[in-house]
Amino acid sequence: MLKSVVTLAAMLLLVSAAQAQSGRPDPGCGRDVSRFCRAVMDQGDGVILACLQKNRARLSKACAKVLTDNGQ
Repeated sequence: MLKSVVTLAAMLLLVSAAQAQSGRPDPGCGRDVSRFCRAVMDQGDGVILACLQKNRARLSKACAKVLTDNGQ
């Protein structure tokens, strides 16, 4: 079981790093994307960003800060 937990943690770190390198919103927005943009998650980064912007008033403080810090 410990091996599974370590493997899962390593996979999550790799996904976070890949998201950061791909220009996707910071993992700080992951929960907001799941909550507000689930229907468009497979349509690309631009669509997800537009969805987050559309829902800006409802975003978590962390996600709103990520968008602001990145000029969105």
